[in-house]
Amino acid sequence: MTSLTAPALGAAPAEAGLPRATGRVDRPLQALTYGIVAVLVLAPIVPIVIQSFSSKPLYDDTGTWTLADYAELAQDPAFWRATANTLLFGAASTLIAQVVGVWLAIVIGRTDLPGRRVLGAVATWPLFVSHLVLAFGWIIAYGPAGIVTAWLTGLIGVEPWNLYTLGGLSLAAGLSMAPLTYLYCVGAARTIDGSLENAARLAGAGPFRTLVTVTLPLLRPAILASTILNFVLAIELLVLPLLLGAPSGLEFLTTFIYTRGFEDSTPRHGMVAAVAVILFVVVTGLVLAQMRLVGDGRRFTTVGGKAARPRRLALGWAKWPTFGLVLAFDAFFVVAILGGLVLRGFTSVLSPFVPLSEALTLDNFRTIFAYEQYVRSIGNTIAVAVAGGVIGTALVAAAALVALRSDVPGRQGLAFLAVYPRAVPGILIGMGFLWAATWLPGLSLLQNTIWILVLAFVMRHLPTGWGAVQPALLQITRDHDRSARIVGSSWTRMATAILLPQMRPALAACFILLFVHFVKEYAAAVFLFAPGSEVMGTTMLTFWVQGENGAVAALATLQVAIVVAFMALLSRLPGVRHHD
Repeated sequence: MTSLTAPALGAAPAEAGLPRATGRVDRPLQALTYGIVAVLVLAPIVPIVIQSFSSKPLYDDTGTWTLADYAELAQDPAFWRATANTLLFGAASTLIAQVVGVWLAIVIGRTDLPGRRVLGAVATWPLFVSHLVLAFGWIIAYGPAGIVTAWLTGLIGVEPWNLYTLGGLSLAAGLSMAPLTYLYCVGAARTIDGSLENAARLAGAGPFRTLVTVTLPLLRPAILASTILNFVLAIELLVLPLLLGAPSGLEFLTTFIYTRGFEDSTPRHGMVAAVAVILFVVVTGLVLAQMRLVGDGRRFTTVGGKAARPRRLALGWAKWPTFGLVLAFDAFFVVAILGGLVLRGFTSVLSPFVPLSEALTLDNFRTIFAYEQYVRSIGNTIAVAVAGGVIGTALVAAAALVALRSDVPGRQGLAFLAVYPRAVPGILIGMGFLWAATWLPGLSLLQNTIWILVLAFVMRHLPTGWGAVQPALLQITRDHDRSARIVGSSWTRMATAILLPQMRPALAACFILLFVHFVKEYAAAVFLFAPGSEVMGTTMLTFWVQGENGAVAALATLQVAIVVAFMALLSRLPGVRHHD
């Protein structure tokens, strides 16, 4: 996941040093890049907006402009219940994520906690798997028949919790998003100017008071930015509300869209589009607020050229109790969920009352590899991830060069388009591309193929790639640009011969991020996949609907294994380094 920062939005300022388009292909190449990004980003958005004001489906030319669907929504109690549930779920899960994530960032990043490096690394594991996999893991571990639930029920005689409630759903989502908050805040916590905390201690403040009065206020930009991002992630989640909320009759805006646009025998195109536009506007406002907030982050700058080396705060008597709490978080909400999922893939039943040796089996994997469509979904996932990673990286590189290192008019708009998909929930991207295929020339040729999935995935994760490439490009001195202009080199020559070679590490990071996200992606595919173009995420949903829990766990295990194998392979390549 990549945050949207102010530099990511703004393009390079107009200045004399910007290389001008002097070659014959410069302007056409820049215009082509701009056009491709604009079409890719707007293609799924425009049909949704048009459909929300049309009396007929887009493929019906007899439709007229109307507000009937918005009026019907205003009188639909189910819509208002879904809206209320969405807001409550978003607020509760965000609160949990922020409290837990900020606490982890402080105790791991600022204190002398034993084993902090390993504990911090384990806490980030959920970031490498999809919410779909995490949802299955939560059900396997903490659902009504989950292994932890069954163990505690046998121990105390009553069921300790009900995961299929708004509270249970919020807890699962909040704890799943806490690693993102931790990742946002731990870097800032490690680089705080130590002289400020030293001054507080010299004034007589203890460790706890120093944390509350000095450290927390200095983390405010990271806390506020991650708060908005987590709230956005919560209200656009599909699979957690679908799997954990539906059994108890809870409906949310994303599941409202999914059921009426995908599961109903007669889809309500106009109503679904109207809900999508409302959700789209809300998420857009929140993302723009995050951009503005992070853009004002210099008001909180505390790291200067002569800042004191941060000294870790001594926890004293609280050291080992704190260690136990962090270890418990990793054990119960990371290892138990992912480990339980893997174990379920290798067992016929996972229960504390059935010896593991009697339940071990490979039948779940045999089920997957016995059917062509299931094997094909694995191959399709890898193909989409590789092809999409290459295409996405090339597009991000071209867009960044045009937006940040050219004098093309309106380049700020290109930078905005590159990060704007963060405001579009994945399910809406899939629905938008499905409808776009009915009226955008040429796009219908890609329908029911993996290539429309590639387009949707690239559009959805364009901001992720931009976040990897844009900072690296900004760090490259503009002296190269000026030198190229002085010797008469064209913009294209300067970009390909000078800038791109220096961007190789960032481009490699971009490809890695896109590959991992494409393997994880499912939301953008639910409206687009067809027989022959299945991916692992949609196949897992199919297994779940069929009650094949073991096959779900086995396929989820394979998905995790693909990501782990990919990262392990990259770690052996020269020049690839990992940082904690």
